[in-house]
Amino acid sequence: MARKEFIKLLEANILILDKLSDKLKKEPVMLSKYPRQQLSILVRLHMGGPAKLKDIARREMVTAPNLCAAFRKLERDGLVLRQIDESDRRNTWYSVTDTGKQIASQAMDTMRSAIERLFSKLSRDDEFALTGALKTINSILTKMELNNA
Repeated sequence: MARKEFIKLLEANILILDKLSDKLKKEPVMLSKYPRQQLSILVRLHMGGPAKLKDIARREMVTAPNLCAAFRKLERDGLVLRQIDESDRRNTWYSVTDTGKQIASQAMDTMRSAIERLFSKLSRDDEFALTGALKTINSILTKMELNNA
């Protein structure tokens, strides 16, 4: 019974987070030179470190060929570095340059400000309760990730 309740709560939270995410997407993007998808890719790459094109495509839920166009622009602007995997030439690794790190940091600051505005009307009690719950969730998910790695 607890497992079914857990799954229903998780589904409900995913839907709520999607709605909140949609509200964040309506926020104006100050780094208008780059579309939201390119900024998202840059931020995730900055936070997660070098990654293969196919892994990034899976994470972003786009096909690798569609992602290539975004990466060509980011590479041309000096924000990402592309390297062919010498042990398996079918794989291409992408990493963020120093300039890309600066843009990613700016995008993260913009997103943090938007999140702060989104949650600004929370009561102090709700903020503490939500923070505690998120810490617990983060701790458990981190354990899961480590155990499944």
